[in-house]
This record gives sequence, structure tokens and C-alpha cells, in this order.
Amino acid sequence: MIMLNHSITKRAITGVVAAALVIVGAAIGWAMTQPAGSSAELHLITIKPGTPTKVIAEELASQGLIKNTLVFRAAARLEGVENMLQAGEYAISANMPVQQMLAIISQGQTAYQQFTIPEGYTVDQIALLLAEKKLTDPEKFKEIAKDFAPFAYMTANPDSKYRVEGFIFPDTYRVAKGVTEEELLTMMVNQFDTKLTPDLRIRASELGLSLREVVILASLVEKEAQLSEDRPVIAGVFANRLTLAMPLQSCATIQYILGYPKPELTIQDTQIISPYNTYQIMGLPPGPISNPGSAAIKAVLFADKTDYLYFVADKQGKHHFSKTYAEHLAAIDQVQM
Repeated sequence: MIMLNHSITKRAITGVVAAALVIVGAAIGWAMTQPAGSSAELHLITIKPGTPTKVIAEELASQGLIKNTLVFRAAARLEGVENMLQAGEYAISANMPVQQMLAIISQGQTAYQQFTIPEGYTVDQIALLLAEKKLTDPEKFKEIAKDFAPFAYMTANPDSKYRVEGFIFPDTYRVAKGVTEEELLTMMVNQFDTKLTPDLRIRASELGLSLREVVILASLVEKEAQLSEDRPVIAGVFANRLTLAMPLQSCATIQYILGYPKPELTIQDTQIISPYNTYQIMGLPPGPISNPGSAAIKAVLFADKTDYLYFVADKQGKHHFSKTYAEHLAAIDQVQM
């Protein structure tokens, strides 16, 4: 009789506990879908690597974004993301339910995105890079880039592929999600304008070069030089050729026409009909062929003064410079050995 009462009591307790767990689970499930408030104002929440869920919950509660830290922590466990909350900066509002907050943080949907434009990238390459970051539609970006020129010195030759080419400064940028193509271009062109200091502008004027001419030359130097020490020497070669009314004969311009880095150019490649073909035209191409960095721009403005008229790169990327065509042919034979 005593055993029977004990068994009944045990079953009753188990039933009460189970019922309580169901109620608690239901309460948490309901709370997960209920926002703390109606405000859509976004608050920037910074989560450092290794921050415990408890601390994240306390930070959200301190800003009035959740009502109960225990509910947040329990929800994270129920959703299976307790150990998946990622470091970063997140835009969170009080009208988001806990479930949505957990999804944003566990999936790393940060408020800002960072990207880096390497030196020498073209508009086409930048469009693809930004598309990979899901920041832009590449075709829309390129379409806007054709006529994007907020500064007077960007006034382009009608034959230019993109008016903005050359004026997108290679750098690391941090942007909010949802940024437009125009905003991206404006930010990067403004950075170029900032980097083009008064001293550099004065130097260009002293050389009798427009800022656009400086950038065109710098874009060639950027694509030709593989080693930093070669930049000012290559810039000097181009300056010498322009002074002597010799075609620049830059292989980099042929690569730009082709739209891809062809390892070895042929005679036929140098005969392509294009305003960018510096084997066929005299003077500068109609526009920059890449977006140069500060070092390439300074190399043009402070080019080495030499008698060199030719250069060729060896397999290690080091350029060999020559004063005469005969010396140049000998250098070619040497680097091909």
C-alpha cells in the first residue's frame, strides 16, 4: 500500500514537472517572437570575439532591445545557436523579436562590410569584387562608372571606356549594407581626391601635366611595374618617350584592350585597332588603364631622370632598362635564357 502511494506520487510529480516544462517552453517560444518595443531605430551592437551569450544578452537588455536576458539565453539554446554567435557590429532594433536577433548574430549579418581595392585594379575588376561581396550589381556599377566624374579634373576623352577609371583610390573601405553604386563610387573617388594633396597638385603643375595626365601615366606604371623600385624608372622611360615623340609601346595597354592578363603578347596583339593601343598611337591613351595607388602617382611626379627608352621584365618581375634598341634586344635575349 505504501509502495502504491509512492508510485502514484512519483508519477504525479513527473507529470507536474513535464507540464511545467511544456508551459515554460511555450512561454519562451512565445517570448522569442515578441519584440521588446515598437521602435525601429537601429542600435549598433559590438560583439567581440569570445563574448559569452550572457554578456551579449546583458548588452542588448541595457539598450532596451530585449526584455529578459534569461529568455534570450534560453532561446539561443533552444535554437541551437548558443555557441554560434559571431563577433562583429550588428544593427539591432527594439521591434525585432529575439528569434530574428539570434539569426542576425549567428549568421554574421553585420551592419557594416569591409572590402579592399588592390592597387592596379580596373573598373571591371572592382565591379566583380563588389559583386562577390554582394554590395552591387556588376553591370549596374559599370554602367554608372561610364559617366561618373564629380571632379573637373576627371573630364574625359570621348574614347575613354570609363570616366571614373583611374580615380578610384585603392584602399580598404567599410560600408553599410544597402549602399548604392553611386555612394560607393563617391566614397572611393572622394578618397582619391583627399590623397591628391596640394603638394602633389603643385608638382603636377610644375611638370606641365594635368592631373588627368598624371593619373593616366600612373596607371601605366602601376600595371607595368612589379617591384616598387622599378616604378620611378619606368615613369622616367615614359617621360623620355613622350619628350622624343616616340610611341609609349606599353604592353599593359594591350592587356587593357584584351580585358584579361595574357601571359605573352603577339605581334597581332600589338596591331589591334584601338585608341588605347600605345603601339599604334602617339602620346597618351584616352584614359587611365587601371586605378593606381599613391606610390605609382608619386613615381610619375618624381620620376628618375635617365636616358633609358626601353625596358623588359625578367621571370622574377625585375625590369632591365636600355638606352638603345640594340641594348634592348640583348636584354630580351638575356631574360629569356
